[in-house]
Amino acid sequence: MSLDGSDALPNSHMAHQPSRAIADPATTVPRLAVPATTVSAQPSFLLSMGTLWLREIRSFYRQRSRVIGGLATPLVFWLLLGSGFGTSMRTSAAGGENYLQFFYPGTVALVVLFTAIFSNISVIEDRREGFLLSVLVAPVSRWALVLGKVMGATTIGVVQGLLFLPLAPLMGMSVSLERIPAILAVLLVMSFSLTGLGFFFAWWLNSVQGFHSVMNVVLMPMWMLSGAVFPAEGASAWVKWVMFVNPLTYGITAFRHYLAPAGVEIAGPSITTCWAVALGFGVVTLAAAFYQANRSSPESLS
Repeated sequence: MSLDGSDALPNSHMAHQPSRAIADPATTVPRLAVPATTVSAQPSFLLSMGTLWLREIRSFYRQRSRVIGGLATPLVFWLLLGSGFGTSMRTSAAGGENYLQFFYPGTVALVVLFTAIFSNISVIEDRREGFLLSVLVAPVSRWALVLGKVMGATTIGVVQGLLFLPLAPLMGMSVSLERIPAILAVLLVMSFSLTGLGFFFAWWLNSVQGFHSVMNVVLMPMWMLSGAVFPAEGASAWVKWVMFVNPLTYGITAFRHYLAPAGVEIAGPSITTCWAVALGFGVVTLAAAFYQANRSSPESLS
């Protein structure tokens, strides 16, 4: 009995009834079976490499000082040294040409060399800004990182070197159209090799000043003792030996082969030997750059 005298049995009986949830027709939507799909969070190798390649080109040409420095410095070297020696220095290395003509392949190689130096400075700058650290923690392979940076700088070096090609006819040097692809290939191999070598030191060093110092000690003597400034004939015995083991010598000699008039023999190794050494040098520098990017040391980025 309740306090008001009413019978509570009906309510008690209803309380012991099993509870039934009232289903809302609007909420009873059948679940559809969605097939599980695996989405890879790792971007493709070509996409990663292409993105870094494009970024390298954009960042270089947005800085006009590097573009001007990479072109103006070799041009000044070529005009001052070439005009200074003039016809007073002739060599049989390429048919008894004057020094302005002889120095032309070395000037193009110097353009590629300066571009390799200036482009690889971005490795140190990206480290300071934290960009490379974000790339390293991202799901991007080290091969994509190395190839993207190296190929970007290589493209810049080839473009900068091709800008000097129209100067050859002005100096009386004929460049036939059928040799343009071979000249382009030589520039590509030289730029790739020097850029890979520059990447190796840029990844290892922590300051732009230290990088410039090492480049002046390594790349500049390599260029000077490659047959770019003076021929091997008449040089000291130890200088001839250094020029023989210098891999850049073979790239510049191959460049001379394709710039020489038809029928003119170029002193030095054959074109086959030049291509073999130049390609081997490119493979070695790429392997060294990849090794440096993967090693763990206090000065590396990993």
